[in-house]
Amino acid sequence: MRGAAYRAARAAYRKLTRPVGTVRAVRTDAAQIVLTYDDGPDPQGTGPVLEALARFGATATFFVLTPRARQHRNLLAEIVAAGHEVGLHGIDHQRLTRFPAPEVRRRTLEGKAVLEDLLQAPVRWFRPPYGAQLPATWWAVRRAGLEPVVWGPTPADWRALPEPDLAADAMVGAAPGAIVLAHDGYAGPQDGAEDGDPPNLDRGRLTTLMLRGYQERGLTGRSLSTVLGEGGGLARWGWFRR
Repeated sequence: MRGAAYRAARAAYRKLTRPVGTVRAVRTDAAQIVLTYDDGPDPQGTGPVLEALARFGATATFFVLTPRARQHRNLLAEIVAAGHEVGLHGIDHQRLTRFPAPEVRRRTLEGKAVLEDLLQAPVRWFRPPYGAQLPATWWAVRRAGLEPVVWGPTPADWRALPEPDLAADAMVGAAPGAIVLAHDGYAGPQDGAEDGDPPNLDRGRLTTLMLRGYQERGLTGRSLSTVLGEGGGLARWGWFRR
């Protein structure tokens, strides 16, 4: 009975919060899982991740920090040249829930303008740092012309664990249309983050293990827009956390 009540409550929540929904998955019949990477570009992590994606013929959406994108324009160009997609992660890695809505909109507009200038292409997607989002910040981002995107499965690769253990965690919840959160960089104090030292992690190896695991489950890694362009539809419902 508790299981049935929980499922009913979850379905009701999804329906009720759809008007203020955040992209949390893609509705698709294709055997594709959405790969996303945060906190780059990074000289140590981005290259190995790109190499691993290429070996599997996979594509991904990279949510970048604009100071890093400016500093490592060559890596940003490599991401685009390899057929991947770029979205905005922010002008730094501070929680937007710390700011009033007008400041959130200003920061988002600034980041969007910088990134579009670097790419010479429009930017559609935004991932809030830490997934921190309240109704006011959600609306500020939407008013800035971007679509917030969060996640489902994740290796939680900010932890100092062996790559096989992290990859195993990334299999939990893996299904067609699920959005996977991984990282090709690690936000530090220079980015406004407060997460301590980065873990000693081979992000290319982690990506290889994740893609191998998804392949064994019949899933191909694809960017968000690729899955949408092949008949998928956005699944949105409420995501609010400080």
